Amino acid sequence: MTKPYLLGIDIGTSACKVAVFDREGRVVGAASGDYPVYYPQEGWAEQNPEEWWAAVCHATKAALQKGNVDPEEIAGIGIDGQSWSAIAIDKEGRVLTNTPIWMDTRAQSICARLNEEIGADEIFQAAGNSLQPSYTTAKILWYKENKPEVYRNIYKILQSNSYIAFRLTGAVTQDVSQGYGLHCFHMRTGTWDAQMCGKLGIPMEFLPEIVPCDKVVGTVTPKAARESGLAPGTPVVAGGLDAACGTLGAGVIHPGETQEQGGQAGGMSICMDTYKADPRLILSFHVIPGQWLLQGGTTGGGGVMRWFEREFADYEREIAPKTNKSSLEQLNVIAGQVEPGSDGVVFLPYMAGERSPIWDPDAKGVFYGLDFSKTKGHMVRACMEGVAFSLRHNLEIAEEAGALAEVLRAMGGSANSLLWTQIKADITGKPIIVPSSDTATTLGAALLAGVGTGFYKDYREAVELTVKQTRAHTPDLSHKEVYDKAYQTYLALYKALKELMKNK
Repeated sequence: MTKPYLLGIDIGTSACKVAVFDREGRVVGAASGDYPVYYPQEGWAEQNPEEWWAAVCHATKAALQKGNVDPEEIAGIGIDGQSWSAIAIDKEGRVLTNTPIWMDTRAQSICARLNEEIGADEIFQAAGNSLQPSYTTAKILWYKENKPEVYRNIYKILQSNSYIAFRLTGAVTQDVSQGYGLHCFHMRTGTWDAQMCGKLGIPMEFLPEIVPCDKVVGTVTPKAARESGLAPGTPVVAGGLDAACGTLGAGVIHPGETQEQGGQAGGMSICMDTYKADPRLILSFHVIPGQWLLQGGTTGGGGVMRWFEREFADYEREIAPKTNKSSLEQLNVIAGQVEPGSDGVVFLPYMAGERSPIWDPDAKGVFYGLDFSKTKGHMVRACMEGVAFSLRHNLEIAEEAGALAEVLRAMGGSANSLLWTQIKADITGKPIIVPSSDTATTLGAALLAGVGTGFYKDYREAVELTVKQTRAHTPDLSHKEVYDKAYQTYLALYKALKELMKNK
């Protein structure tokens, strides 16, 4: 009998998610496992990959149990993960140190030096991405200069999904969609660039073999089976970048289709079949062969609302049992009572510096326009609008680069908010379609396994069977004038405060 299920694993920033899907993309069982982000110094943000693995094992067992799924019924496993890790392992496969994650900007001075010595334009021409401290490249060199005892024992540098694939199978790989984290990865050809490795000072032997995202890299080992509850011998594909898997899981497989990301981070991914790069944006390969994603990646996405809820929603948490509404739902209600434009309150969502398109690790979150008439609702709505302004900013830069987004397909927890999704449609002027948002990323990872193992004939069949539209939002043109004005304030605020933000 054909095995009926696929398993998707998502290594997010605050937790991993594991879900079992049937052939139609329905979730049979799902669970998550938390792990911390460590902030040992200003500008540092790191995680322990071994804690990812422990969380994956816990969540996998729970998902199988919840779905009453026999591990032998899993046809294949796909893994997606956060970008720009620099997981240093030794020859025995041991993790040598915590990995700086995508929010980490400690290597700023290394980037400045390399951009000067090699030339920022030369690096960009090869890699299709500007050299910034968030990427993997400078983190490897930071080890060299600051952790020599780690650096001299490095066997390979892995990404988040390739580390979990390694723990499951013992295979050391680098999928093509995560290659963009290293500036010695040639973005036109999808291969390592030996010449740029030499210029950057990154040893070629640190870099694993590049493989397609849907390639079966190995099968679950007996040891991994004991730890995770999976069946030994289950095929595992290389997997890919979380944003790219989410893009697939949202049904974006054709040029011009665009995913709007509403997870911890915000942004968008425009699917293209031709190479188009802009130093203000992020370019990666899609998990779909032969296609690229021109991305905007911001630090302020759904994480902004999680931060606001944590710090300012004690009252809403307290009354949640009486109202039968979660604190986040209550914040949505009070934000909905405020007029578009938040009566002049504008929020800059730069909560961990900012990535594209301003690339400023010193950028700070700012509320502007507060007075005694303003309420908590004004601040919540301004948070939502600020994230939408950052999305619009990235879309406008992409348009300048020749990549036009026509319809956005929303994913991530933020897409569950009808208000926030409508605000994004109104501010960007783009229609937004919402597929099953909460599972888009894990579904994308599972679909890679489905195509890689022959569970699906191709990506078209996989998407047609599994991606269902739940609702659509059309821009409300009556709000255009007020949002255009607020957007200009948003842009002007950063320009006015940019130098001030550099003062530590």
